[in-house]
Amino acid sequence: MFLLQNLKHAYNGTEVLNVAAWQVEQGSQWLVLGPSGSGKTTLLHILAGILQPIAGSVSIAGQDLRALKPAELDRFRGQRIGIVLQRLHLVPSLTVMNNLLLAQYLASLPEDGARAREVLASLDVAAKAGAYPHELSFGQAQRVAVARAVVNRPKLLLADEPTSNLDDERCAQVYGLLESQARACDATLVIATHDQRIKARMRNHYVLGARA
Repeated sequence: MFLLQNLKHAYNGTEVLNVAAWQVEQGSQWLVLGPSGSGKTTLLHILAGILQPIAGSVSIAGQDLRALKPAELDRFRGQRIGIVLQRLHLVPSLTVMNNLLLAQYLASLPEDGARAREVLASLDVAAKAGAYPHELSFGQAQRVAVARAVVNRPKLLLADEPTSNLDDERCAQVYGLLESQARACDATLVIATHDQRIKARMRNHYVLGARA
């Protein structure tokens, strides 16, 4: 599904990420582990095409991300990659439904309200389709963020520290949502976290070491 080779990134001359090689098959589920500062968020941003590494190659579904022009990369990301960030980044001026329709528009896909409603229903937030983000509880907002990430049926689903600030019950719920939605889309799931509670739930681990 994706292949990373000789991947490196640095901030202000300090190396924060170094991945010699990592290949992941379609539909598999991976947990990226490591303490704060080990490069987990950087790695996810590179996989999402949000950040370009200073060296190395990133191939997603056979596509070299560096070969894409900015507009092509935006479209590719919208159609193939779903991401749930630490900060949910729902557009505050749009309703829940329009947040999902915006994701379709940005991916240059036709508006599909039926698909948006289907995803919201699968995450038990269909009743909030007309609500604005500030009207949602934190748990509802998380579900909407997951819905937005999967509305375009991505082949790669990324989640950055989705459970670290949650109690045990909500931690299990959020992991269950990500896992079930990944399976529904036949998507590869990559979760980056230092939360040890979900370590036992995922068989495949990729461990990053701390960086100075």
